[in-house]
Amino acid sequence: MATVSSSTSPILLQNPRKHLTTVSLHPSNISLTLVQSQNPRTLLNSNPKRQTERPRVRTLVVAEKASSLATLDPSSESARRLYVGNIPRTVDNTELRKIVGEHGEVEKAEVMYDKYSGRSRRFAFVTMKTIEDANAAIVNLNGKQIGGQEIKVNITEKPLQPVDFSAFQAEDSQFIDSPHKVYVGNLPKTVTSKSLSKFFSEKGKVLSAKVSRVPGSSKSNGFGFVTFSSDEDVEAAISSFNNTFLEGQRIRVNKA
Repeated sequence: MATVSSSTSPILLQNPRKHLTTVSLHPSNISLTLVQSQNPRTLLNSNPKRQTERPRVRTLVVAEKASSLATLDPSSESARRLYVGNIPRTVDNTELRKIVGEHGEVEKAEVMYDKYSGRSRRFAFVTMKTIEDANAAIVNLNGKQIGGQEIKVNITEKPLQPVDFSAFQAEDSQFIDSPHKVYVGNLPKTVTSKSLSKFFSEKGKVLSAKVSRVPGSSKSNGFGFVTFSSDEDVEAAISSFNNTFLEGQRIRVNKA
């Protein structure tokens, strides 16, 4: 007959006609063992005719930690949650669900919006019904052109890290205002206060520079201010930089 010891000891499956088979259940290892044994009903049945029943194959799977099972659990949301990046600003939740839904069943689609401006932040999260649906969406959509934009699709297993706004707050506090000031419009989103100051320093003595950002976020408003020590520097900056290119984008410069 088959005997089972405590969970911390080996399991012994005894076949009357064959040797003992041992399966280790040590908590630090992961083992996958095929154990061949006769049907328990056959072993307990004294009828010799019934003992000719074909043996069955059973599989024992031992996991290293319970937490690892949660990570691999197909039903866990993290295994089915997709990050969809570089989407056009015009794509909303309904359209995103339709796009992704062509490649699998969607449970939830959520485009991220800036809480102050209400504009799309051009990325979203989509939770699929199954892991298979998630994989299908990645294979078919990652790198695909949507509205002229090449989107990025991948599994998101960790939550987004919060943005540290201390650096941007320091920029505001260090800004030196002056009556000799220019407005700089149509700035690329990648321009910082430091790079803006460096750019204008080529044609005058810059006191300070500041990129305007959406309150409570790190997102640039697309414009900024640069202060100088004299009107001459202001005029030189306007004549030199208005309608010129900064990081590949044409900027506007005029008196503030």
